Amino acid sequence: MIHLLNLLAAIALLVWGTHIVRTGVLQVFGENLRTVLASSFSRRVPAMLAGLGVTSLVQSSTATCLIVASFVGKGLVSTSAALAVMLGADMGTALMAVVFSFDLSWLSPLLIFVGVVMFVSRQNTVGGRVGRVLIGLGLITLALQLIVQATEPMTRSPVVRTLLVSLPNEILLDVLVGAVLTVAAYSSLAIVLLTATLASQGLLPTNVALGLVIGANLGSGVLAIIATSGAAPQVRRLPIGNFIFKATGAVLAMPLLGHVHVLLQQQIPVVHQQIVLFHLGFNITLALLFIGFTGVVGRWVVSWLPDPSRGGPGERPRHLDPVALATPSLAISCAAREALHQADVVETMLRGILPVIRHNDLRLAEQLRKMDDTVDELYSAIKFYLTQISREALSEREGRRWTDIVSFTINMEQIGDIIERVLQDVEDKKIRKNRSFSDAGMAEICHLHERLLANLRLAMSVFLDGHVRDAQRLLEEKARFRDLEHEYAASHITRLRDNTAQSIETSSLHLDLISDLKRINSHLCSIAYPILESAGALASTRIRHSQLAPLTDES
Repeated sequence: MIHLLNLLAAIALLVWGTHIVRTGVLQVFGENLRTVLASSFSRRVPAMLAGLGVTSLVQSSTATCLIVASFVGKGLVSTSAALAVMLGADMGTALMAVVFSFDLSWLSPLLIFVGVVMFVSRQNTVGGRVGRVLIGLGLITLALQLIVQATEPMTRSPVVRTLLVSLPNEILLDVLVGAVLTVAAYSSLAIVLLTATLASQGLLPTNVALGLVIGANLGSGVLAIIATSGAAPQVRRLPIGNFIFKATGAVLAMPLLGHVHVLLQQQIPVVHQQIVLFHLGFNITLALLFIGFTGVVGRWVVSWLPDPSRGGPGERPRHLDPVALATPSLAISCAAREALHQADVVETMLRGILPVIRHNDLRLAEQLRKMDDTVDELYSAIKFYLTQISREALSEREGRRWTDIVSFTINMEQIGDIIERVLQDVEDKKIRKNRSFSDAGMAEICHLHERLLANLRLAMSVFLDGHVRDAQRLLEEKARFRDLEHEYAASHITRLRDNTAQSIETSSLHLDLISDLKRINSHLCSIAYPILESAGALASTRIRHSQLAPLTDES
């Protein structure tokens, strides 16, 4: 029993090690990995090589598939080009299995020691994150050694040997078991390495191990399909197309396994190497066979999963891709795009205020007020999406971006609430009572409204690009808008003294309206603070101490 427990613990350590390496590499190189992939999509062979290189780092073809599938879903790359990337990604994870098949017992303690030192001493830096990757690599090599040690007593057990002899030689069953194990472990690399180790210890016949390897390849394809099952049709195309290649390759390989087994025994004396080299050869063969069919299969899956018809504005969010959560840097970009969409809805509401006031349009006012529900729903969706992003996997810059997105969406949500209240006041105090603003009062409202729209567009630009100069301009608008609000409030009071009838009737609404517009502008200008604070362009206080008289107890 203790030997079985040791084996299970070693397997768990192997799976955990691959997870640490995958998340660590995405954390360190997330943006660069996306750049490499995105710049290699123009031709099939470079795309395939990019997939191979990236997956060799990430050590998970599933992670690469999720990254590239999100590109397909956003229309950044065609499905056929993405399929070429995945052929290279499958070769990359097979290549890593070959690397780990060598005797790396001396490397494991070195990697773990160096990794822990780097992680502890530089935990929140790039060096610390690289140390995390080294720890994962060391755990993988250590887990393989532990698997060997745990299986040695089992190979001498008469019960185990009798059980292995009685196993049915059913290739379909072997493939199915391999696929199920891969889905359960979330790593085809871990299952292939485990299979090779068990086969080398005599716990698995080689022909059964080869079937498990084919199943592991199928299982990695199933993993991506499961992970994208709730995504948009554009995102689901790549995993399905990649699974078609894997399934076709498995169907072609299964009748030939007997001949392949004999050939491997003749050419490669070590069983462990037979398994991992078969895994590599299988994926290289798939790449050579199907690289010319990526266009055909890409068109097939596009026809099977066409683009959904666009609905109304309330049917979104459309940028919060759950697949991208596997790549925190990509998920941050998705959240930022959705935040800009939330701002677009707020802009539509803000633009509609003036037509409602001018034309007493109750129907438009009701439509605009209902849009605040969309703003609130987008805010909730973005906030929940951001909470699903692992903060540990974010770089320092991405962590600041995470905070900026939260702040931006909160401001947009509050602006939407203010606009809804403004529209309700206009309905109750102006439209239903059939009142109107004076010409001078209406001109003031139009001027403030025009400046507010310009500031909203500037705030969106500051949020998108983070330019310090634009952030300074936006913050300067806060003081200008405040001065205008004071000036127009004073002008209104003057009109009241002159007994202007229209000003008297709408006095409360007019003052509330320009005050609410100033509040909206304050929310917009607050978007500049994180940018200026990061650049060191903010003073600790706005009070000019030199102009203040010293305070005494008597005063």
